[in-house]
Amino acid sequence: MNGDEGRKTKEGSVRPSSFVFRQDASGAVTFAVKVVPRASKNQVVGIEGDALKIRLTAPPVEGKANDALVVFLADALGVPRAHIEIIVGGTARRKVVRVRGVTERDIVQRLMRQGTKDG
Repeated sequence: MNGDEGRKTKEGSVRPSSFVFRQDASGAVTFAVKVVPRASKNQVVGIEGDALKIRLTAPPVEGKANDALVVFLADALGVPRAHIEIIVGGTARRKVVRVRGVTERDIVQRLMRQGTKDG
């Protein structure tokens, strides 16, 4: 383990070396997400521990942040919303997400690009 793993990365960067993926037999990729609700904009801000840290403008009430997370990931990864599933943490900030229709490599490349967008 190097000194960067398990630490927050610089805002806007995704460092896949500490980001944990699991791919099941069906090809779906599962990973952890830490959601920061009520942010000024929707964006990937880096890695915190083994989780992808994502800021969302939606409040954490009545499933609005979960819905915003699904929409954000679907748009960022270029998959239908139906391919994104929150499998753990429906009412928590830390969630486990399953995505169908993309590879681990696709996720890293697309979220790195998303994290470097200005806006």
